[in-house]
Amino acid sequence: MKAVRILLASACALGLATAAQAGPQHAHAEHDSHAAHAASAATQVPAQRWTPDAPLRAGMRRAHTAVAELAHYEMGHMSAPMAVDRATEVESAVTYMFANCKLSAEPDAALHGILVPLLTAAQALKADPAKVSAVADMRAAIAHYPQYFDDPGWDKPVPVEHVMHDEP
Repeated sequence: MKAVRILLASACALGLATAAQAGPQHAHAEHDSHAAHAASAATQVPAQRWTPDAPLRAGMRRAHTAVAELAHYEMGHMSAPMAVDRATEVESAVTYMFANCKLSAEPDAALHGILVPLLTAAQALKADPAKVSAVADMRAAIAHYPQYFDDPGWDKPVPVEHVMHDEP
């Protein structure tokens, strides 16, 4: 059973990486089914959290910062083009992690359970900027990261850039 989960998670990652490079229209259709696979392939929270590699730490911080900035969008203080820009940054960070993270099977499967919903929500916001609930979905996905990974400094406040919120 464990081998089947790992195989599903690996296939999901390969499909996501391919779909992310193929373009938004193709990627959106692919991710709906991948989200279901990732949810079913989620691993239990480990007794001892795993140590993330450098690309995972960097990618998660990029995604976390972009999602934190989207709080301005939820409050109506950020334009739709700027929100789409932040969702694109989340998408880029996830693609970077899929391409560069080198984890063993169990942490990799847990990571996919975080990244697939994160990517799906980012793409939903890009496709329909009126779908502000996608920001909460991204935040919920990221919230699982510290349950699985021991990332020093993760609990420090996320630096949020305060820029003009009218135009990107």
